Amino acid sequence: MLVFAYCWHHSLSLLRLFLMLGFVVVPSWLAWSQSTDEPQNGSPLQDSPSSEADRIHIDGVPRLESHTKPLTVNVDLVQVPVTVTDAMNHPVTNLKKEDFSIYENGVQQQISHFSSEDGPISVGLILDFSKSMTNKVQTERAAVEEFFRNANPEDDYFVVTVSAKPQLIAASTKSVHTIESALGQIAPHGATALLDAIYLGANQMGHAAYSRHALVIISDGGENHSRYHLREIKAMIRESDIQIYAIGLFDTALFKTYEEYMGRKWLGEITDATGGRTLPIDNLSMLPEAAATISWELRNQYVLGYEPASATSLPGRRRIKVLLTSHSKVPFLRPYYRREYSVP
Repeated sequence: MLVFAYCWHHSLSLLRLFLMLGFVVVPSWLAWSQSTDEPQNGSPLQDSPSSEADRIHIDGVPRLESHTKPLTVNVDLVQVPVTVTDAMNHPVTNLKKEDFSIYENGVQQQISHFSSEDGPISVGLILDFSKSMTNKVQTERAAVEEFFRNANPEDDYFVVTVSAKPQLIAASTKSVHTIESALGQIAPHGATALLDAIYLGANQMGHAAYSRHALVIISDGGENHSRYHLREIKAMIRESDIQIYAIGLFDTALFKTYEEYMGRKWLGEITDATGGRTLPIDNLSMLPEAAATISWELRNQYVLGYEPASATSLPGRRRIKVLLTSHSKVPFLRPYYRREYSVP
């Protein structure tokens, strides 16, 4: 009888323990699930992975976490790369320090550092080789060649190709010939997992040679096969120091698929969040010129540095606003820059 009573008491103790553990685990799980957006029916950009196992690997890449460097670590000096274009969407490179003013959380800051020199960059090329690019791939290769022609010889490169699964075909190389030879052997095929490719490219930046990081995307924007969705990718790149530029090959046809219709919108959202921009083109012959523009633009940015006038000890997000002052002689200028950063 004593043995039975002991076992019964011991079983009740275990039951209480499991109930306590369940009480601890369940709210944490609920908090995670409530922090994600509800999937939209029929939307390939919003569908969540079918299981946690799907979220863990994309061709051996760890689950989506930000492995990239933040915009700034030492908040005693914030450095903001800025690109300026005119009314014709051409880069403007002859501005002076007095042509800019910068604000953080609505408070004007004193610009203590100003430069516009061309230094080497680590660049990741995200190139669409899905089936929808079949009639565009030759021009895409020509665009890559034009991009390299306007590059700094010291730049560091890697290349991710896009199809049903992203593939890293060249990692951390200065050899343009190596990249062009590899691209010449790839034929367009499969669906378009462009969001997964951006994720893979952002993670690859952890091995970059230089402190300045940029991803350059060439795609028709027809995303239809990624495991990760737009909200996740935007959250990751927002916390990184990567600028993303894109050339969107957007068809002007009246009847488009859902993916083609949304491609222009979400590609612009991604590039704008990083201080880059999307160059939309509807004429394939303009692709090499657009690639040259982005390459040249990356190497002719202004860098505005300031010591935040507000207290920097408190963590949180800081919003940035860059204005072009009346000193500038060129009308209708538009600045592109990252609009916020985080204090850890």
